[in-house]
Amino acid sequence: MLFSSFSFLFWFLPITLLLYFLPPLLYRAWKKEKATRRTELIWQNAILLIASLIFYAWGEPLYVFLMIGVILADALFGILLPRVKHPKLLLWAAVVFHIGLLFYYKYAAFFANVLGFSFQSPRLPLGISFYTFQALSYVVDVYRGRVPPEKNPAVLGVYVALFPQLVAGPIVRYRDVSAALRERTHSVSGTATGVRRFTAGLAKKMLLANPAGALFTTLTARAGLSFLGAFTALVAFAFQIYFDFSGYSDMAVGLGRLFGFRFPENFNYPYTARSITDFWRRWHMTLSTFFREYVYIPLGGNRRGTLRTVRNIFIVWSLTGLWHGASWNFILWGVYYFLLLILEKFVIKRFFPPVPRVIAHGAALLGILGGWLIFAFDGSTAALTLPALGRFVGSLLGAGGLLNRADLYDAVRHLPLFTLCTLGCTPLPRKIYHKTVCKKRILWLRTALPVAALLLALIDLSDAGFNPFLYFRF
Repeated sequence: MLFSSFSFLFWFLPITLLLYFLPPLLYRAWKKEKATRRTELIWQNAILLIASLIFYAWGEPLYVFLMIGVILADALFGILLPRVKHPKLLLWAAVVFHIGLLFYYKYAAFFANVLGFSFQSPRLPLGISFYTFQALSYVVDVYRGRVPPEKNPAVLGVYVALFPQLVAGPIVRYRDVSAALRERTHSVSGTATGVRRFTAGLAKKMLLANPAGALFTTLTARAGLSFLGAFTALVAFAFQIYFDFSGYSDMAVGLGRLFGFRFPENFNYPYTARSITDFWRRWHMTLSTFFREYVYIPLGGNRRGTLRTVRNIFIVWSLTGLWHGASWNFILWGVYYFLLLILEKFVIKRFFPPVPRVIAHGAALLGILGGWLIFAFDGSTAALTLPALGRFVGSLLGAGGLLNRADLYDAVRHLPLFTLCTLGCTPLPRKIYHKTVCKKRILWLRTALPVAALLLALIDLSDAGFNPFLYFRF
């Protein structure tokens, strides 16, 4: 079930909110007294768990039992870790369990085919890369003593299965929300903030990401693409994946606020970065945090000399590429960023003087576009195979000419969209909003803008033949 769907917006979410908030209010009106906060929280956690399992089962009616199995297994791992004589062995058992699930469903067929064996893996469960990482981080943090073990499997189930960030993140560590699972408050201001954040994410998705994605799909399917057409397609994909994923993350953060949770931010204007290192501090920040805390630092980080630092960066980026999918393009994408980061860290910073901001920003954007070039051609359609990538690179190098009439028409026609996307990638709209609407307290505009964005998104949704979500596949 997509957040940007009528079934979610007009059925699932309203019913969940009613069941979450209404019974405590009715109890108060009936008994003329307020239920204890503990009783209310038990009810609200139960509603969230049931709603989250229904949300997942909507798209995965069988694999919901796999998720329940992961929850129960992690509850057991957490309870046993402080009690066994050799907790490290149990930790490794948990690691093998989670990585084994990921390997079987996501990578077994790929590696079997590479080795010359025939193996057909089952259909990939939605969001397994996200919720297994979250569950594993809980077990590791219990082992490290950073969080106490959760003795109630239902509470742990809310953490693992929480529908706002279940299938595409952000990747939330247990210690980030453990307090909210036990005690959280709701307020009118928090609800309003959540609604505005959700609406902004929905508008990003429907009004910016989808048109950019439709343009990319149209251009990559076109024969005889010119340089202008190929470059326009690449920029369109860069806008699509950013507004698609950051929009979903905004919706997730907004939904979390509605239910009293504060999820970590996942994006911080990554296209304003002045280096590749800076880009990965701003893009999909929760994934970067996971690999840094649970892979890079345990391997030794940068504390054991240059060679081991290079090795650790290579391992992290190989795993980052594989995390996105069992495909050669994702492996190449991981190696590509490994090489760029090594070049930046050990060559450019050491042997070249600082350059002006504009040049640094332009060089970073070129490197980022190169990454998206590899990332986009994932074999999901006939137009996005590795041979198609070779032809696309040829178009970028001028094999199809500088431009043609069809490519020029599409590029010019989408200039207003690209202008809006460019502005939306910067902090400028947010700064204007805070300096005008917030500081001057223009309350009607603070309400009118989200309402207008919601109406435009719903109008677009009612006629949307193109409404994919890229990160569902991961």
